[in-house]
Amino acid sequence: MKHLLLLALILTTTLTFAQRPQGNKKEPIKITGTVLDKDSNEPLEYATLVLQSVADPEKITGGITDESGKFNVEAAPGRYHMRIEYISYKTHQLPDQNLTSDTDLGTVKLTLDVAQLKGVEVVGQKTTVELHLDKKVYNVGTDMTVKGGSVTDVLDNVPSVTVDVEGNISLRGNESVRILINGKPSALSGLNPDALRQLPADAIEKVEVISNPSARYDAEGTAGIINIVLKQNKTVGLNGSLSVYAGHPDNYGAEVNLNLRNENFNLFTNTSYRYRNAPGNAKFEQQNYGPSGGIVSYQNEIRDYQRQQDGFNTNFGFEYFLSETSSITNSFVYRNSGGTNTIDVDFYNFDANYDPTIQRNRFTTEDEDEENVQYSLNYEKRFNDDGHKLTFDYQYSSGSDIENSLIEEMVLSEVNPLPSEAIYNDEGQKTQMVQSDYVLPFGKDSIKSQFELGYRGTFNNYDTDYVYSVEQPNGEFVNDPNITNELLYKEYINAAYTQLGTKIKRFSVLAGLRMEATNIDINLLTTNKNTHKSYVDWFPSLFLGYEINDNDQFTVSYSRRLRRPWSRFINPFPSLSSNTNIFQGNPDLDPTYTNAFDLGYLKRWDKVTFNTSAYFNQSSGVFLFVARETGDFVEIENPDDPDNPVLVPVIIRSPINLADENRLGAEFTTTYTPKTNWRLTWNLNLYQQSLRGDYTYTNYLDDEITQNFDSDYFSWFTRLSAKIPLPAKIDFQTNVFYRGRRIDAQNINKGALNTSLAFSKDILKEKATLSLNVSDLFNSRKRRTETRTENVYTYSEFQWRERQINLTFLYRFNQKKSQRGENNQREGGGGGEDMNFEG
Repeated sequence: MKHLLLLALILTTTLTFAQRPQGNKKEPIKITGTVLDKDSNEPLEYATLVLQSVADPEKITGGITDESGKFNVEAAPGRYHMRIEYISYKTHQLPDQNLTSDTDLGTVKLTLDVAQLKGVEVVGQKTTVELHLDKKVYNVGTDMTVKGGSVTDVLDNVPSVTVDVEGNISLRGNESVRILINGKPSALSGLNPDALRQLPADAIEKVEVISNPSARYDAEGTAGIINIVLKQNKTVGLNGSLSVYAGHPDNYGAEVNLNLRNENFNLFTNTSYRYRNAPGNAKFEQQNYGPSGGIVSYQNEIRDYQRQQDGFNTNFGFEYFLSETSSITNSFVYRNSGGTNTIDVDFYNFDANYDPTIQRNRFTTEDEDEENVQYSLNYEKRFNDDGHKLTFDYQYSSGSDIENSLIEEMVLSEVNPLPSEAIYNDEGQKTQMVQSDYVLPFGKDSIKSQFELGYRGTFNNYDTDYVYSVEQPNGEFVNDPNITNELLYKEYINAAYTQLGTKIKRFSVLAGLRMEATNIDINLLTTNKNTHKSYVDWFPSLFLGYEINDNDQFTVSYSRRLRRPWSRFINPFPSLSSNTNIFQGNPDLDPTYTNAFDLGYLKRWDKVTFNTSAYFNQSSGVFLFVARETGDFVEIENPDDPDNPVLVPVIIRSPINLADENRLGAEFTTTYTPKTNWRLTWNLNLYQQSLRGDYTYTNYLDDEITQNFDSDYFSWFTRLSAKIPLPAKIDFQTNVFYRGRRIDAQNINKGALNTSLAFSKDILKEKATLSLNVSDLFNSRKRRTETRTENVYTYSEFQWRERQINLTFLYRFNQKKSQRGENNQREGGGGGEDMNFEG
């Protein structure tokens, strides 16, 4: 595989260079000079010389100064707008310079800009919010509490976003959220939620929260879209960073970010290695009731999880400028992770008087190997400087996740163990995506408009081979045909959209329509059960915005969305970590459809930013996870009474299209910066959910049971983040998150608290940073649930990862600590706190 990747890279790079127009290229000239502080005459290292072509303003080159404040930059002869910039200093401008030969600018002295200093510190030190017509952008900034962590740790600190103990991501309390990386589905997100835990936090530049997406985005995700934008520095020359970390429980890794940019190309990579041992635990306390309503037995189940995994990720990209108005980008992603997970389950059974009857142990060893490969080709053609452009994207990815499990069980009072069980699960995925977008801005002065037209084809193929076997008396494992099966799942989606946006002075409108034609084939090869689904849906969207003034903005939006079931939801093969509490997918699931309405407001004062939204979602065919008694019992021989074995009912939990749902909520985010380097952020999300639905099934007594799932419940979550400087130039940050109680017809999910804190100090003349952070300080991040069916009551707790402590060392070269904030400000839209049509 490594040789194939290397060969593909060489061929692609060769073909890319072959496409560059050849001709009589002019010899480059050199621009030299020295940049000093005007007051102290000290050299300014990392000051930037920017050369912007007069003929093509999109074409920018330049370089940075060394430790002596000197720069030496090569460029093609021509006319340039020149400027010399340094963070918190006034920019030195040299407009429309005709450079035909080597030029020495001499000594340039820059003056501090006090007004600019305050603004730049806001960008570099705090999480800022950019409000667009169809999304909010959170520039993640210097969040110390996630150093040495993963993407899910970063997302768990973003307003409106929560990540539960199993890694499932929710937006405004709704798990139906679409995760994109750099605007597209990615192999980096893997085949399960755990894949994002392998992507390091420091790879993220910003997070886009699109709670009500416009027609340009996939209709997938009734709660909205979260787009994770990875770092790609635009600074000319070679720059980057290297970080290493270690922690307890065993957790260590390293990451390197590199970027090489000149006039003709941009080369970038993010490569990391991670090892972790994530101990977790769970317990189930179960009461079993008889037909008369009295308790007939108890069962307590204690689980201990040990997850040892190591992972390697690399993301390599090469952007080549074919001409002054077009460029092509090749990028490769390779991810490999593997390890051994163990689940040690102890069962304690009691009779109606809570006297012990049976104690047994069920031990699962799971070896896992996951590999993902992705190749992307992106072409962009710009027709002018106003954003008139055509883009084409192609992406191919493949992934495999192989799990081999051995389950051993025994009654502790018995000498001979029960028959062992073996599970082989091979899950593979191949995906191709083709996309093209055309953007045409028009109009001028006080009326500006933009027309968009696009197509996306996504072709997914999943193959899950599941083999369940039981050990025979002779030691041979024999497949169980009632459970063993192979699932082939194909999902082909062809989509087209168009939208038109207009801004008239302070009023903005963006209207669009998206069509998605979906074809799904579900084949269970062993049982020869085939299901075909085909449907065409239309998804309109409308966004209105009004700027009262530069500090007050309103937005109103509507969109239609859907939620397709993902692979875990449709996979009919049961999870057998426990043989009495089982999860099983449902291949007959249909999509959930949602009409989403949103009202947003942003207000800025000198030291305070206030952002709020009120939202209403109306959904039909909502997935609910229903627990039911299967009618099967686990029969355990009782050594003290062989004629009366212990019977434990088997509870199975599956998703079904059950209910209609109305969700009404509001969120509030306030950021207060009382002084330089201080930041206090508070986020609150409240919502009322109303469910309506009935579920009918036949129990083990052949009685038809109808369960009513009507429920109305109120829930909320809040997050408080504080960052303040301490003596000795040490930065301190803490994040406190609390999620309130949630109730539905079968379950009561209790409140949960999660607290993290971190300390950070710059060393080596601000070229390096040392950070210490503690995640889940009080070891309280647990999911606690009460579940009641007709004859069984269960109280459960689950903790995916125990308290984590990490120490991180980060070293930057050719890049000051504050430079990242400066680059984001200059390259990322100039702050972006206005309403525009950017996607």
